[in-house]
Amino acid sequence: MSASPRSKLHYAWVVALVTFVVMLITAGVRSTPGLFMVPLETEFGWSRAMISASIAVNIALFGLIGPFAASVMDRWGLRRVVLGALALTASAVALSTGMTTGWQFLLLWGVLVGAGTGVTAMVLAAVVSTRWFDQRRGLVLGALSAANATGQLLFLPQLAKVVESSGWRSAALIVAGAAAVVFVIVLVFMRDRPSDVGLRPFGRSVDAPDLLVARPMKPLAALADASRQRAFWILAGTFFICGASTNGLIGTHLISACHDVGIPAVRSTQLLALMGIFDILGTTASGWLTDRYSARHLLFAYYSLRGLSLLFLPATLLEGGSSLGVFAVFYGLDWIATVPPTVKLTTEAFGRENTGVIYGWIGASHQLGASLAAFGAGAIRTELGDYRMAFMTAGVLCLFAGASFLVVGRRALRIAPQAASI
Repeated sequence: MSASPRSKLHYAWVVALVTFVVMLITAGVRSTPGLFMVPLETEFGWSRAMISASIAVNIALFGLIGPFAASVMDRWGLRRVVLGALALTASAVALSTGMTTGWQFLLLWGVLVGAGTGVTAMVLAAVVSTRWFDQRRGLVLGALSAANATGQLLFLPQLAKVVESSGWRSAALIVAGAAAVVFVIVLVFMRDRPSDVGLRPFGRSVDAPDLLVARPMKPLAALADASRQRAFWILAGTFFICGASTNGLIGTHLISACHDVGIPAVRSTQLLALMGIFDILGTTASGWLTDRYSARHLLFAYYSLRGLSLLFLPATLLEGGSSLGVFAVFYGLDWIATVPPTVKLTTEAFGRENTGVIYGWIGASHQLGASLAAFGAGAIRTELGDYRMAFMTAGVLCLFAGASFLVVGRRALRIAPQAASI
């Protein structure tokens, strides 16, 4: 098969669409335990801190698997690895319907679901966008990143209704079935590289020479090399705060925080779904902006606005009503808009061939922050009786992250020589 004429759809867009669906569904699977928190507490008598600890393991593995997934995809093939991850995820969720003890919840939802969904996390978006696209890479990365965040939020209202009417086990079976359907989609449509279908990456002209791209570094070697550069610590440190302030805090605990002030679960999951809808707009727009404007300045704006919204969240929860809807829209637009500019800065600092593995470590930092926030917020709620301190702490950290891109990032985040010609 030769390169497709302009009148035909480039297969890169098919792969991008399949990846979008994979990330949408698997992110939804990973976030489901937050919806189960109150039902599990009621049925088994488990403390919220114990449940949060298992969710923290889930989130940590969701990130830590990423750097190794990028390397394994390069060796064994993207399609094969994603299929294995989906099979593991669907099996673990289905088996969880028979659990009766805390260690089973930790193993199935914490370890196995965390590892399976970690393969299909944000590093997958970075790998697909860099392999399949020379043009529109920022736009594609923004849309795929939006799928990862939106999947954590969009399906929760429907699942909350299932939990209320039929119990958490019925919701778990629906989630397992969705993962199985996506397995079939990947089996039929996913391909590893453009050369597998006789094409070049989207946007590369027919007469352009093939780029000789070095093989990416091994995960641990990449981490050792990157950790010697200030750029890595700025990107990883701010992404740690990003994870803590999104799926770690809001994604895991907003439902229970709403429950504490008398807001029903269905209403709170509708707020999260609204965030998910606006996240698609916000993160896709962020990809478009990243192709045109300074990534550092965009990140300063994103983190600063998020920090301000978190500082006002305790009062917003007490007020309820339309103000919570406004918060959901605002927070949704900024939920994970940080991803496209962060990936751009990673590519500029470390080179295109190492973007997947190094961004995998940066993404791991994101999930470690989310893991700490998931556990920490649960512990704060158990000890203090509310989430106010957790929200205030996250808000201050976001303001600090935004300022870092203007204060220390100006010199540290420079284009590396090997990336300048990309």
